[in-house]
Amino acid sequence: MKTDQFVAALVADRKGSVWPPGRLMATAIAIGGLVSLAIFALEFGPRVDLAAAFRTWRFDLKLVLVLVAVVAAFGACSTLARPVRAGSLLPRMLPLIVLAVVAVVIELAMLPRASWATRLIGSNALVCLTAIPLFALAPLTVLILALRRTAPASPIRSGAMAGALAAAAAAAIYAFHCFDDSPLFVLTWYPLAALPVIAAGALAGNRLLRW
Repeated sequence: MKTDQFVAALVADRKGSVWPPGRLMATAIAIGGLVSLAIFALEFGPRVDLAAAFRTWRFDLKLVLVLVAVVAAFGACSTLARPVRAGSLLPRMLPLIVLAVVAVVIELAMLPRASWATRLIGSNALVCLTAIPLFALAPLTVLILALRRTAPASPIRSGAMAGALAAAAAAAIYAFHCFDDSPLFVLTWYPLAALPVIAAGALAGNRLLRW
């Protein structure tokens, strides 16, 4: 067999045996998310005023923010799973950044200045800082295992983005328990809760995703 035929056969075999990165990431986040949902149901549960909360713009905006974060992180994670150097991820994050800025501007315009600090601190900050990393643990673990089936060009960057995706998925789950709906709270404490998950993803990527 000639060399070019051998290489073509290897490529064809790899294509047939490995899922596309997007499908891998979607499956991983679904499996990990089911574990997180089980923890949520057993230990936390939805807020008691959930039906009423859906009729408020702040709660709805909170859900939109976390879902946009999930979509942005999913796209970035799928891109970084490929064995080619990815460029700037800013275009993928731009819709989330714009939405976050608009949400904060609207909130500050609608609230009296004296209530800004109260809305920012909220009533569940410590729960938020605990619950989001907890809910992110299973998705991050499965995402790292999925990424080991790919060949990311930047293991640390890919692992960090897996952490961001896991944290965004965890935030989407936690949002149904959290009573603090103000964009000031969400855009302060949710990202802070995501930082240790992103750091853990970067460390795991450095150790487990090199090839």
